[in-house]
Amino acid sequence: MPKQEKGKSHSIRPVSRRPPSWCRYQPEEVEAFVIKLAKDGQSLSKIGTILRDQYAIPLVKPITGKSISDILQGAGLAPSMPEDLGNLIKKAKRLAIHMEKNKKDLHNKRAMQVIEARIYKLSRYYKRKGVLPPKWKYEAKIAIIS
Repeated sequence: MPKQEKGKSHSIRPVSRRPPSWCRYQPEEVEAFVIKLAKDGQSLSKIGTILRDQYAIPLVKPITGKSISDILQGAGLAPSMPEDLGNLIKKAKRLAIHMEKNKKDLHNKRAMQVIEARIYKLSRYYKRKGVLPPKWKYEAKIAIIS
């Protein structure tokens, strides 16, 4: 039988907000890495993963005092759409293509409805925060297919 434990994977961020003593990079070097990776076409989450795995930089904010998105905004390289919303829209497009080929796939029709509901919810949040323009609108793909 599987364990009854549920929830987080028990990995937590460091308690200290200061950079770790073993990290040898200066803030200017970290910002240069972030900008270089962004120019190479990496997403925000991918930049954080590359910095962690290849450069042994656990978190950017304790070292530089700014998040990755703040660094990219200062350099004029910030994406126009938030990454999580963009990923949901890509997933909805892929699913819409699948639904056009397989019109009777009711399980994925439901999945499409769930994805679009998440898109609407996130877009309301980002409009409220001022990240997206107030006139931005997502056109539903499920209405076209039905």
